[in-house]
Amino acid sequence: MKDIKIYSTPTCHFCKLAKEFMNSHNIKYTEYNVATDLEKRKEMVEKSGQLGVPVIDIDGEITVGFDESEFAKAVGVSH
Repeated sequence: MKDIKIYSTPTCHFCKLAKEFMNSHNIKYTEYNVATDLEKRKEMVEKSGQLGVPVIDIDGEITVGFDESEFAKAVGVSH
């Protein structure tokens, strides 16, 4: 099982799409709301170099944004 973290905000459309995709495929993930969690926002910027969301960390591999087909490949599911 991959360790997946998503750094997101409540108003981010692509964050919602990413979480819906993971939920529909029963993919476990940890979500951090960087709108309210300043420590996680700092961690996200250190990992990605920017403030754009979503930032998705899959076993240490960082992706900014959400591309369903690329994400599905990275986690080993079909979309």
